[in-house]
Amino acid sequence: MSANSAFSFRLAGTFILLSLFVSTSLSPLAAQEKSSKMKGLQLSNDEPIQIESDKLEIKDPESKAIFTGNVKVVQGTTTLQAGNMVVYYKKGGGAISSGNADIDRIEVDKKVLLQSGTQQASADSGEFNMTAQTLVLKGKQVVLSEGRNVFTGCQLNVQMDTGEAQLEACGGRVQIQLDPKSQKTN
Repeated sequence: MSANSAFSFRLAGTFILLSLFVSTSLSPLAAQEKSSKMKGLQLSNDEPIQIESDKLEIKDPESKAIFTGNVKVVQGTTTLQAGNMVVYYKKGGGAISSGNADIDRIEVDKKVLLQSGTQQASADSGEFNMTAQTLVLKGKQVVLSEGRNVFTGCQLNVQMDTGEAQLEACGGRVQIQLDPKSQKTN
């Protein structure tokens, strides 16, 4: 099955809503790896999801749906954009075309951009593993930002159920730029 225009539907199964919160309580010292809580990471099962792409190919025998070209996923106030997105769903767990797929993992690539309000993450590729509850964003430069606070590395690993996150360096050091004006005063 192929569609050459925008495609929109509601998934009743699990889908990810990623809203990044970059904690300004991190020390401004650069390090090889930096761990923190990603407090804004949320999973949402109750809001409609709109997916648009230039093309959609559903391969039910392979339990996957392939979205190509200008992929845009919107759920609530969060938007995910990428060049391509492949949704893998569990065998026997429903079908993408009927809107009730039980999603196993989602792979995105070609300029991944994730936005929620003032928070943003960009990478070359990413994988949302719904079974393991993990998110991995990779790239030559993975950038997390909220306002003027910017964190840069090559791989972001997030444990979605706890919000624990780790940003890995690109062979050198993780870079952090914090704006002292962004911290709340008591």
